[in-house]
Amino acid sequence: MVGAERTSVIPRTLKLGTRGSALAMTQSGIVARSVEAATGRIVELVQIRTEGDINLGPLATIGGTGVFVAAVRAALAAGEVDLVVHSCKDLPTAPVDGITLAVVPPREDPSDALCARDDLTLDELPLGSKVGTGSPRRAAQLLRLRPDLTISDLRGNVPTRLGKVSNGELDAVVLAASGLNRLSLAGSITQILTAAQMLPAPGQGALAVECRTADVDTDFYQACIGQLDDFATRACIAAERSFLAVLEAGCTAPVGALATISGDEMTILGAVFAPSGSTELRGSASGFAADAEVIGADLASQLLAEGAAALMATG
Repeated sequence: MVGAERTSVIPRTLKLGTRGSALAMTQSGIVARSVEAATGRIVELVQIRTEGDINLGPLATIGGTGVFVAAVRAALAAGEVDLVVHSCKDLPTAPVDGITLAVVPPREDPSDALCARDDLTLDELPLGSKVGTGSPRRAAQLLRLRPDLTISDLRGNVPTRLGKVSNGELDAVVLAASGLNRLSLAGSITQILTAAQMLPAPGQGALAVECRTADVDTDFYQACIGQLDDFATRACIAAERSFLAVLEAGCTAPVGALATISGDEMTILGAVFAPSGSTELRGSASGFAADAEVIGADLASQLLAEGAAALMATG
């Protein structure tokens, strides 16, 4: 059998490619331990520097979609590593020849979290408070809720961002709850923002494990997929990414989406914002979870018909 023959070429010690940030290493470590438990193989983490790690300018000006992904995928395609892990929200929606999204593990909390001085909530921040974020999506929604806020562009790893609050440079920052949880920094959260307050980025809180397409049918990878892939998370991610793809918006666009599943039914909430936070278009769609991509695409088409493309381009 082809699959049985190909299993012999999967190395005993696997190389897993990852960005070198504390969060990326922690996330990849979670996947590595799961792969080791599922397959009995040893997994070695290989750090790969990406454009997003080297260039700390605003994401929208240094390439946006893909700046955290391209170098890691290149190492996979070149055979330098055997599998790679990404934050799902960083993945471009366009498929890449020769690379397959093999495993989507169970999702962490997809919410955004406020980390503010003096344990303040968003409503309690004084007028004109400085809030840090490098995300146009978060900035737009913050300004929708609190037009008086001063938004400060923010890059760097999670501890660096939190440090700007503790040293008094900023009054608060907004970060992904999932990253804070994985780094055991949930104690820094002063408020979990609901989807009604701030829709998360498509894919936020989920991880994506990719392998070479030529390897995906081997017994090894099928064992990984069978034991580690989570249907509900994969379906929700498929809907959210389909929503993003039809909008033709990248990971830095002011777009939010969150899909949930109850039984066989899926509901996706989606919104597009003017970068200034002045206006939004928001909607929802439902259907069978098996039709996840269609549900996400239908919602995007609905918002495009209402003027989403023009809204994203406004100031």
